[in-house]
Amino acid sequence: MRTNVDIDEEKIEKIRRMNRNLKTKKDIINKALDEFIASMHRQSLLSLRGKVEWEGDINAWRTQDVKDI
Repeated sequence: MRTNVDIDEEKIEKIRRMNRNLKTKKDIINKALDEFIASMHRQSLLSLRGKVEWEGDINAWRTQDVKDI
């Protein structure tokens, strides 16, 4: 989707210098959006802390072979 947005060029250049894999403004903006989405997912998971109750034997689960899961 094409969108016109005023973006701080100094920040774009700083990111470009810090991460050579992000070659275009589009790459930088898409990466920033991906990171923001991931951050929001982490925050939503943290909001569940203390609200989910574990049922089962944690020690048995930790020693279980991956093939058995």
